[in-house]
Amino acid sequence: MSGIHDTDTPLPRRTARDTATLPPPRRLPPSLAGNTSLPYPAIGRELAELRLHIPGVHGCVLGGVDGLLITHNLQTDVDPNDLAALAATTYGVGRQVGLRLGQGDFQQSTVRNADGYLSVYAVSQQALLAVVGEDSINVARLHLHAPAAAGRLAVLLDQGTEATG
Repeated sequence: MSGIHDTDTPLPRRTARDTATLPPPRRLPPSLAGNTSLPYPAIGRELAELRLHIPGVHGCVLGGVDGLLITHNLQTDVDPNDLAALAATTYGVGRQVGLRLGQGDFQQSTVRNADGYLSVYAVSQQALLAVVGEDSINVARLHLHAPAAAGRLAVLLDQGTEATG
């Protein structure tokens, strides 16, 4: 099997003490919050649709380009705050590639590992959609559906901003 094997040197993990110093997850405007038993129902439906339409999707994270979590529907033990931060890091690298090569704004980036994928999509200037999937996911299908979902999420976020601003 080809690839980099780095399981002998895992990345440092946050401790409980570190987690206590993290800022709280972002709150969406009240117009998007709706039913408090299910935060952000309109956004939640969009994230659920991706899981429904793309077999192998383990969940999605909506986060800011600053790495802060907005909301998620992960079905794994992955910390959604960590995934929001990884999405922002992926965005940062992709943004620099676009700038250096003169290829324009960040749109999407996919990382494939031995057992799965992480795809990050631009939602707006301030938000990102990260999708985690297993190795058998149909990546072409994901790339077909996720940008449209990101566009709908951008509209929902804009509507919420207008309602509170």
